[in-house]
Amino acid sequence: MAETDFKNPKYYANRELSWILFDRRVLNEARDKSIPLFERLKFLSITASNLDEFFMIRVASLQDMVNAKYDKPDIAGLTPSEQLKQLDAAIHQLVELQYSTYNRSILPQLRQNGLQVIRQHEELTESEAAFADKYFEENVYPVLTPMAVDSSRPFPLIRNKTLNIAALVRKKDEKKEMEFVTVQVPGVLSRIVPLPSEGKSKKIILLEEIIERNIHKLFLNYDIVSAHPYRIMRNADLTIEEDEAADLLKEIEKQLKKRQWGEAIRLEVEAGMDKRLLKILREELHMEESNIYKIDGPLDLTVLMQIYGLEGFERLKSSGHTPQPVPELPAGCNIFDEVRKGDVLLHHPYQTFEPVVDFIRQAARDPEVLAIKQTLYRVSGNSPIIAALALAAENGKQVTVLVELKARFDEEHNIVWAKMLEKAGCHVIYGLVGLKTHCKITLAVRREEDGIRRYVHLGTGNYNDATAKLYTDIGLLTCSEAIGEDATAVFNMLSGYSEPLVWNKLSLAPLWLKDKFLYLIDRERQYALEGRPARIIAKVNSLCDRDVIAALYRASTAGVRIDLIVRGICCLKTGIKGVSENITVRSIVGDFLEHGRIFYFQNNDRAEIYCGSADWMPRNLERRVEILFPVDTPRLKEKLLHILESQLRDNVKASVLQADGSYEKVDRRGKAMFHAQENFCREATEEARNSDSASSTVTRVFIPETHR
Repeated sequence: MAETDFKNPKYYANRELSWILFDRRVLNEARDKSIPLFERLKFLSITASNLDEFFMIRVASLQDMVNAKYDKPDIAGLTPSEQLKQLDAAIHQLVELQYSTYNRSILPQLRQNGLQVIRQHEELTESEAAFADKYFEENVYPVLTPMAVDSSRPFPLIRNKTLNIAALVRKKDEKKEMEFVTVQVPGVLSRIVPLPSEGKSKKIILLEEIIERNIHKLFLNYDIVSAHPYRIMRNADLTIEEDEAADLLKEIEKQLKKRQWGEAIRLEVEAGMDKRLLKILREELHMEESNIYKIDGPLDLTVLMQIYGLEGFERLKSSGHTPQPVPELPAGCNIFDEVRKGDVLLHHPYQTFEPVVDFIRQAARDPEVLAIKQTLYRVSGNSPIIAALALAAENGKQVTVLVELKARFDEEHNIVWAKMLEKAGCHVIYGLVGLKTHCKITLAVRREEDGIRRYVHLGTGNYNDATAKLYTDIGLLTCSEAIGEDATAVFNMLSGYSEPLVWNKLSLAPLWLKDKFLYLIDRERQYALEGRPARIIAKVNSLCDRDVIAALYRASTAGVRIDLIVRGICCLKTGIKGVSENITVRSIVGDFLEHGRIFYFQNNDRAEIYCGSADWMPRNLERRVEILFPVDTPRLKEKLLHILESQLRDNVKASVLQADGSYEKVDRRGKAMFHAQENFCREATEEARNSDSASSTVTRVFIPETHR
């Protein structure tokens, strides 16, 4: 038989179209009437936020390729122009579904539950209109800056993602030509304006409706012919020449200023906008017809998150989950003492992120800790970790922090943190030229009675205490000598030029990690060919690396059973006869964002399990610094396998990739409902309760260093 060509484009799905399918899955949560109404609002808001970023980066990148006449096809055989054409249809369908969900489902149910959203200011009663006008004069008018366009005032630069109102005006009592004017809806004011209401029901109106109602007050002596809101999206993909940048921090600061004024790539306008207004906007912004979205509803549905925050509607929200204590690390314990007893696995947000913060805080205060080294990719706005690192430096410890300045949309925050840490006395580095440092690792070097010991935290998620309550991630605290040596080598490589001759436990991208994955996949293939036990379970956010997909196809044809849990993009196709018949792909979209990466290889019944920061994407495996770490302790391996098996059992939030490229919810007819995320919440709560009731001292099995 002829050998299958696994590079054939017919075996791969387009990355961008696959992402649209992911946002559709998020949108399906907003359409699910079994979910509390305000949670549905949140999911609809998330789809809008996702789509904004998709345009600013992915669509913008494709547009750049087309402009540069780059026509190399992707792994699915589509050129950039072909991708844009298919995306145009898919995105317009997605937007129509967003607003159909909002208008036909969300709005009526909000009204039934005591919250009325006034769609147009013409709907206001006389008393409500008086309130809106007074609100405008007292709170809004002083903030606004009306801008006219004429021979002496060119069309203004409209900032990225801002909401604006365009109008045509004509001088009173004159028959002169109409003039174009625009005013930005101020982002410093809430878009949600509550109206006076009686009883338990509430009414709200959007700020742009109040401005539109009162826009004549901004242009005295003019008649308002028509006025409509609009919003533009610009190319926000930074181009940084790192090799030529004398100071990377200053170069990124300079590029950030350009982000607001990148090429316009999307124009959203109110459906029914005056054709004369639309023509002016289209010509001034150089917009193609396909990139104009005529919206039947409020522009920028991320405003729904503000509605979600309204008080008095708790009954329409889920009860939420409080991250639980980690039994191995009781409150007030000495983390170093506990970690010496054995490795500790953390499962966020089911378990609290506080031990990670405490690890750094205790290291900052402990007189025996000599040095702390950490990578930071994204941190929270008021980060306790940053404060702890600054304290450590003030306490005279050697503190080295790698702050990734190129973390997309967090560049400005990270610049602020970098400067603050430098002022506190930390040694701040920005990583390697041309690579993003995406790995999550912290090293604390401690002087103990038997010599120097290194304590390490490795994670799949960012050192962000805020998102740790929303993202599912895995963390490992260890004082393994082998991992400690590797951790030291990682930081030496990031701050200098040294590369270790060998790695004990860790595998790093971009030099070694991809080969490691390909080896592990192929090893399962070899075992299957020999008739031995062979299975792969992988949980990632995205899968679009052709070499990895081809390796999975080869393993599948050899008989390896492969179960993939892929939250977002998946370029692998299932159900291809003779290629992927042994592969299943499922995506879980729930209350928490699935973010952890876990990899299980059966290895002839000598199972190996790894966690890491990298997805199976070319950017992660070839253009970033990433870390894959093994979990060797049998008890912790069982816990990770339980996580994977629970997600494979999920028949509430899981959607399965079909052979035709669509996703369908799991058929649970005749089966008991199993919701993995809810189950993890229950397990974490029960584990913490049992730990408290049993004893404040946790009995642990000591694993000798040589076996960890």
